[in-house]
Amino acid sequence: MELFPPIPLSQWQDTKETLHRFEQLVGKIRLAASPRRNHWWNVPFHLTGRGITTRPMRDVDGTSVFTVDFDFVDHRLVVSTLDGRARSFPLAGQSVASFHDNTLDALAALGLGVRINIPRPYDLPDAGRPFAKDTEHAAYDPVLVNRYWRVLSQVAVVLEEFAAGFAGKASPVHHFWHTLDIAHTRFSGRHTDQPPEVDPVTREAYSRELISFGFWFGDELYPEPAFYSYTAPEPAGLTGEPLEPASASWVARYKTHLAVLPYDAARAESDPRALVLAFYESAYQGGARRAGWDVGQFASPGGITDPQLPLPPGGL
Repeated sequence: MELFPPIPLSQWQDTKETLHRFEQLVGKIRLAASPRRNHWWNVPFHLTGRGITTRPMRDVDGTSVFTVDFDFVDHRLVVSTLDGRARSFPLAGQSVASFHDNTLDALAALGLGVRINIPRPYDLPDAGRPFAKDTEHAAYDPVLVNRYWRVLSQVAVVLEEFAAGFAGKASPVHHFWHTLDIAHTRFSGRHTDQPPEVDPVTREAYSRELISFGFWFGDELYPEPAFYSYTAPEPAGLTGEPLEPASASWVARYKTHLAVLPYDAARAESDPRALVLAFYESAYQGGARRAGWDVGQFASPGGITDPQLPLPPGGL
């Protein structure tokens, strides 16, 4: 199977917009049915062998454990309970409104109570329109959705490999339904002061100094898929730090900067995996150096924190 197959934004823009709203609805179910975790780590999706999952949750009464999974092989939404019951329906042929209704019907059929506080998109152009009234977004190309999931899965493996080199506080590799990106974040442990007008979502996400690494599929500001990294808060002189490879650059976004490696630039190389790892490492070294992190303290080469006890070549 090709590593990093092509997925230009222009080719699946309509499908992406529909899928994004599908995922936001299910993400809000996850938000409502999971205990809150620092930096909103309870909210994102995780990858599976067939798609993405909410992971186990409890319903509003606390009596049932359930998951909601997107199956991007058979293209179905599957709601499953811990006692083995399940309901599913096809993803293709749905508008956001019908997807909303079918999802709630599946939950009700299994006796699952979930209260979605704000049942409309978050931070999207139609944020004022309830999911239940969106008949505009109804495109779903199964081939391209499957490719989206394969790209996510391949990037996740590279991010997991990169994550092994850090021994400090770090996030899982997880898929955010807010911006439809996949990310891994490292933390220095230092608290960050934020102005009182900063919104609650941002305050919690950036309450500690961090360097984040990820991949997104493109948007109106940067209309192509790309690997990225950023340091928050952004230290002075960050954009003067060198990036690898030469096709990577610092890109202004809102009031800060992203280190960006275009997806197609990585695809064009003979070893795109090594190229992406080098990109992430250069962004980390630059951000950590400018922010004054103790890189040696956080080092975990090969996922080992005790260099005196390396694993044998064959593992455990």
